[in-house]
Amino acid sequence: MTTPHPEKRHLASRTAGEVAAAAPLVLLVPVGSCEQHGPHLPLDTDTRVAVAVAERVAARRAEVVVAPAVAYGSSGEHQGFAGTLSIGTAALRTVLIELGRSAFPAAGAGAFASLVFVNGHGGNHEALGEAVDVLVGEGRPVTAWWPSIPGGDAHAGRTETSLLLAIAGDVVGPDRPVGETRPLGELLGSLRSGGVAAVAPNGVLGDATGASPEEGEALLAALVDDLAARLPVS
Repeated sequence: MTTPHPEKRHLASRTAGEVAAAAPLVLLVPVGSCEQHGPHLPLDTDTRVAVAVAERVAARRAEVVVAPAVAYGSSGEHQGFAGTLSIGTAALRTVLIELGRSAFPAAGAGAFASLVFVNGHGGNHEALGEAVDVLVGEGRPVTAWWPSIPGGDAHAGRTETSLLLAIAGDVVGPDRPVGETRPLGELLGSLRSGGVAAVAPNGVLGDATGASPEEGEALLAALVDDLAARLPVS
């Protein structure tokens, strides 16, 4: 199967007729956030990572298309920092459920063979899990995927800084800050009561020292391989 023009990897760039003619498609829906990522990374870091992984998977397979990203997530733990915008778990859950229902209407065959929510933000896990449970319970072919990086730090540290250097290095600031580096399990109580600001005034849970675009490319390739391996075989 031929690889589509880069623009055609995006659902929103196709006409309704083109979508119908190409059906059934595998639909990837990136889910991110708008939240602080330390003094050096942009607020849309999680969204950029989710979109980049989805786009690279779509570049491999002609039947895969990428939907416009859900760019707001459940980010209450970052509310103490300027610029963070959060819709919370309940609202995100509802949005994802309604998107899934829209992709697979009850009457008649739709354009999509399956839908995968490609998650870029850990705070979205609860909403994603609940939404997928509802949609699967209704008989809709929906799953969720999120990055798993052994040894990676939690937030705005070396892992995410390297990924952003690979994806869009021009948006990464010059700082490579060190934040709170204790294991996340030790911080959960303080995070729940006071958010990230209570444990890391600079917003970083990790250590960005040593981040590089080369490491980011290797991490990104591993994430793309992982997601691609979980999609239905064409």
